[in-house]
Parts: sequence; structure tokens; C-alpha cells
Amino acid sequence: MYKLSKSRVIIILAICALGIFFAIPNLVSNKDKLPSWWQPINLGLDLQGGSNLLLEVKIDDVIKERMASIEDAARQILRENRIRYQNLAAGDSSVKVKIENSGSRSKAANQFRKIDSGIEVKENADGTLEIAYSEVELNKLKMRVVEQSIEIVRRRIDELGTKEPVIQSQGADRIAVQLPGLQNPEEVKALLGKTAKMSFHLVDSRSTAAEAKRGKLSASSRLAQGSEGEYYVISRKPVVSGENLVDAQPAFQEGEPVVSFKFNSLGGKKFGEVTKENIGERLAIVLDNEVISAPVIQSAILGGSGVISGNFTVQSANDLALLLRSGALPAPLEVLEERTVGAGLGADSIREGVVASLIGLAAVVVFMVAAYGLFGLFTTVTVFMNLFLMLGILSFMGTTLTLPGIAGIILTIGMAVDANVLIFERMREEVKHGRSTKDAAEAGFTEAWGTILDSNLTTLVAAFVLFYFGSGPVRGFAVTLAVGIATSMFTSVTVTRLIITSWLMKYKPTKLPI
Repeated sequence: MYKLSKSRVIIILAICALGIFFAIPNLVSNKDKLPSWWQPINLGLDLQGGSNLLLEVKIDDVIKERMASIEDAARQILRENRIRYQNLAAGDSSVKVKIENSGSRSKAANQFRKIDSGIEVKENADGTLEIAYSEVELNKLKMRVVEQSIEIVRRRIDELGTKEPVIQSQGADRIAVQLPGLQNPEEVKALLGKTAKMSFHLVDSRSTAAEAKRGKLSASSRLAQGSEGEYYVISRKPVVSGENLVDAQPAFQEGEPVVSFKFNSLGGKKFGEVTKENIGERLAIVLDNEVISAPVIQSAILGGSGVISGNFTVQSANDLALLLRSGALPAPLEVLEERTVGAGLGADSIREGVVASLIGLAAVVVFMVAAYGLFGLFTTVTVFMNLFLMLGILSFMGTTLTLPGIAGIILTIGMAVDANVLIFERMREEVKHGRSTKDAAEAGFTEAWGTILDSNLTTLVAAFVLFYFGSGPVRGFAVTLAVGIATSMFTSVTVTRLIITSWLMKYKPTKLPI
């Protein structure tokens, strides 16, 4: 039989050793002390319990907000160009304004198109101009909003320290969130329910809240409610927006919990200029359209940082700092569905999966030993090595194991011996044709290789198709199936060959024990 070279033997043994090394964390009870690069397989929601949330992105609210901004921009354009107009109002998906003079109407339409590149301006028969986003731009906007929402949700959940969350889009405007190990999702729901859009507005000292409620309000100002029920008249346009924030941390000032914040260079410059030019005026800090604080500007704040105070508790200061650090959601989120999987149910699933695996392994071992004797025992060694390699690769990849993933492992235990069956049956045929022991053994490996490759490649293709077109549990099954097929091809051909070659060289039998 062909003798394996020393370098090839070293490579085979090194791969096996690496597989065992990375599989060891799965057998360790105290996993918290292990380094981050040497961790066991992550367990999915169905195996360790946890919470599953289905969120809807309220895209219509974003479009309404955009229309309100377009309304403000259109009003400014009309005033700057001294164009007479009537009934300027923002709707759910468009802004309408009536302009009697046709020349002025055409001039206004041209100016409106410059507000945003994706805007279309349509002239109706009654002399009304309708400003709206084109269908293409609207679809792009919706996609951007969902993608941004997923990213912000991921940041906020990562800040909580939840291990291995699964966050992915579902349909056009929904986000599925799986939180393994989290049995009470109320804190997560509270954090995800806030858009956390923060901005800084000057308080309009020319009008009072009472006057604003009676309709006496400047076009550049609006009425905003405070966190304790009071009302403020603030400028419509923020002097600095939350987009310029780079950090926010809970802190204490005079024994009271506060939130310290820091701007980037652009935000710090704007903030410094505003505070310098408006000493003695009040600056309203607005979070999600609610004024949480409106301090008087005592002096110019030129360092690009400041403090938000406002009757915070330690927990609320922590929550606000977390929200501001992770960024503002582009749209509100609504929880459509909430499911919780108990840890006990997950433990039952793991136990049943292990029992099924052991039963499958025992059945395979019994069959191989009964059918092929000593070579069946050699195959048993390769099956165990295949399991170690699978666990090692899945652990190294950081794969999340689910129930379908366990099914893939059980399936590959049975498939792991297919190649050995083909090899051993080929050896039997060669022996019947009168070939020597070594020649029959060598022919078994060389002649069966083509069939082994073909059969496993077709299964790998099926696994890749499942992974590409599937999602969630289906992908988990596809990953474990693909890894199992790859490791079984390696162990069945190389490891088994190494064992049989070593046995033949040491004992030099005249008859194969199959």
C-alpha cells in the first residue's frame, strides 16, 4: 500500500490536534474564564432560552417628518421670492400650495425642485403645486430607514451586553430581534421604544406659551411640551442637532445624576458660537420632541462639551447616555410580537439532541463493527475525530447552534461512514479478484475516491443552496451539514488511511479483517 509521507502525516495529525483544541471549550463547565478567542459554540434562542421580538419600523412617520421639513423650506422660498400663496400645508406624503399667478407658479416650481434631488413637483388643474418624492426615491428612503434602524438597534442591544443577538430585516419594514439568554425583554423594549432624537433649540423669549396657544406664534417658532408638563416656545430650527454628538456618559454634579455630552469639532464650534451670542437666553434641550431641560446660558461654552440636568435618577441618566451614544433611530419602532422561550425548554432540547446524537453514534458503531470487524473499529475512531473536528470548526467560526443545527450534526454522523463503506466494499472486491492485502487496501482508497467526491459534492451543493435561499434555522442546518460533510471527507479518507496504513506496516497481515 502507498506509504504516506512524513510531511503528510504531520499535516493530518496537526489538523486533528487543532480540531480537538478548539472543541475542548464545549466540554469545559466554567466557560467564563476562557479567553475570547477560545470559546464554545454559541447556543441559539431555542437551546438556551431567551426572547424574540418582531419590530415594525414606522416609515410613514419619517415621510411625514420629511414633508414637514419640505413645508418649512417651501415657505422660506416663497417669502424670499415674494410669491403670493395660499393653503401651504404638509400631508402624509406630499406638500401642497396654491399659487394663483401662473408665472409665479412656474418660478416656485423650479425653486422647489432644488430642495432635494429626489423631489418631483406636479401642477394640478386648480393651480395647486404638489411636492412629493418620486417612487424610486421613496423606495430608497424606506430601505435606508430600515437599514439605519437595524444598525441603531444593534448598537443599543450591544450596549446592554446581550451575547450573540440575532438582528435582521424581515419583509419591507420589519426587524426580527432574537436575544438568547434574556428572559425579561422589558428593558430592551423600553430602550428600543425611544427614537432618542436630541437637538438644541433657543427658547423664543418674545412669546409666551399662553400666547402661542392662542395662535400668536412666529413662523420660525413652535410650541413644545416639557418633561414635567410645562410648555416652551422654541425655535423651529435647531442650533445644534444630536448628529454632532460623539459621546455621552452618566455623571454626577453637586450630588445629582446628570448626563455629560461631547460634540465633534463641527458641533462644538456651533455650540460655542450659539452660547457666546446668546448669553442670558435659555437653551432648550429637546429629546424626542420633549423639552427635558431649558437652562439659562450663563457663559460661552467653547470646549465642545456640556451637561444635561433634569431630575434624573441614576438609572434614567444611564439610559439616556446609552441612547445618545448609540444614536437616534430614524423612525419609531413598534413591537408587533413578543415571544419568550424558557431556559428549561432550551435545556430539554439540548438533552434530547445529545441523546439522539449518542443513539445515532452507537447505531453507526455497532453496524460498522458487525460488518467490518477491526476496520469497523478504525472507522469508529474516525467518527469521533469527525465530531471533534466539527465542534472545533463551529466553535472557531463562532457559529450559533440551533435545533436544526443539531439535526445537521446527527445527520452527518450517519453520513460520516458512507465513504468508509465504499472504501471497504472496494477492498472486498479487490480481494475476491486475487489481489494482495496491501494492493487491495490501496485500491480501496484510490478507486473509491471518485465516487466519494461525487456523492459529497452533491450534498455540499444542496447545503449551499439551503444557506443562500434560507434564513434563520434553515441556514443553521445548512452550516452544520456543510461543515460535517467537509470534515467527514477528511476523516474518512485521510485519518482512516493513516490508521490502516500504520496497522498494515506494523502487523503485515496476509488477510484483511473485513
